[in-house]
Amino acid sequence: MLHAPPTSVRYGLALLPLLLCGSFVRAEDARPIVPTETINLLNKDLSQWYVFLQDSGRHETAASEPRGIFKVQDDGILRISGETFGGLITKKEYANYYLVMEYRWGTKTWPPREDRARDGGLLLHCQGPDGNFGGSGGKPGPWMTSIECQVIEGGVGDILVLRGKDENGEEMVAEATVEAVRDRDGEPVWKAGAPAERFPKGRINWFGRDPDWADKLGFRGKDDVDSPGQEWTKLECFMSGDSLVYRVNGTVVNRATRLTPSHGKILLQTEGAEMFVRKLELRPLPEKLP
Repeated sequence: MLHAPPTSVRYGLALLPLLLCGSFVRAEDARPIVPTETINLLNKDLSQWYVFLQDSGRHETAASEPRGIFKVQDDGILRISGETFGGLITKKEYANYYLVMEYRWGTKTWPPREDRARDGGLLLHCQGPDGNFGGSGGKPGPWMTSIECQVIEGGVGDILVLRGKDENGEEMVAEATVEAVRDRDGEPVWKAGAPAERFPKGRINWFGRDPDWADKLGFRGKDDVDSPGQEWTKLECFMSGDSLVYRVNGTVVNRATRLTPSHGKILLQTEGAEMFVRKLELRPLPEKLP
């Protein structure tokens, strides 16, 4: 059982890496926000975000991106078209928070994933320049150095450790420690009480991921806990210091400790599949974590 440290301690832990660094930055730029009340990230104009897309770069507002890939509808629900690869990225950094997202899949999919599992995700603790992960041939990638909460048919709640490059092209540090076993195919899977293993990159499957998972449209594993079809799923991410807990529809599906980075921006992905989000909030951590 993980326990959330007092707010003052959590805040100090979030700031420690920044205080130890040698560069001088303004305090208001360096300090990650630790929620003391609920922060609604889905206001109508998405003013707390900017957009970065692999095929068109940075857009300072969602409205300035001409295809409307991220758009809040009249009913207050965010539609992500899925047309290309990239993300809606918070302008500010956050630490020590309880994130709640309610989402459902749409029906539209796009090349090159039009016949593959619907895919999206949340990149947490994002660090470094835009597009520093996933590029090739000198072209930027769509993602950032981060710890991902995967949102894909059959794999909601997988942990992905994304290790990108900084402004100078040097590899950044990203890692997580997870109690893990290996499945039939040798893939790491979270299992409470198993030996703790350090992961400097790669994916750690949620505990019930089907070993016969296939990257095909509409895939559903026999033990999946996310909602089927176009029903709503509740995803919760408890980010406490350098630890995390992921919960899907009330079931804890993954845990990790010794996270690097332990604070940063949040990136909501567009990755070839239409998705709708009706709630995306940051709340103070509860006194006791699941």
